[in-house]
Amino acid sequence: MHFPNLRKPTHLLATWFGIGLLRPAPGTWGSLAGVLLWFFLPNAHTLIWLILPLFILLSWYVCAEVNKDSDSDDHSSIVIDEVAGILVALAFVPHTALAYFGAFALFRLFDIWKPWPISWVDKNIKGGWGILFDDLLAGLFAGVILFSLFFLI
Repeated sequence: MHFPNLRKPTHLLATWFGIGLLRPAPGTWGSLAGVLLWFFLPNAHTLIWLILPLFILLSWYVCAEVNKDSDSDDHSSIVIDEVAGILVALAFVPHTALAYFGAFALFRLFDIWKPWPISWVDKNIKGGWGILFDDLLAGLFAGVILFSLFFLI
């Protein structure tokens, strides 16, 4: 089976309901979808420590499954990892437009630029966990920086 086949549930989730098929920059579209999900998810901030681990586990499973059907190590149409990464970043910020914009911008910067250790993870960890983990780190980098700016300074 070739990836993506949107009739297969894991492929549908991996592309975040087809958003990963948008061109150009499917990762940016996936990140934006994650911001919108967070914004419209009722009580997301109060339930984050329940929602986020479950979503990360789901994303890991989906990435591992679709990686078996893909002809590349990290197919560009897989964007559930960007959704998970931006959710990590958003977990650290207040519910404001400025914070959301900062999370989106910093997450995309770290996801594209891949400073160490994100670059090490991207090059050395393979499979479903490798697809996901660099985005989680990019989200953590963005979130910690924004948390410092919004809450510690």
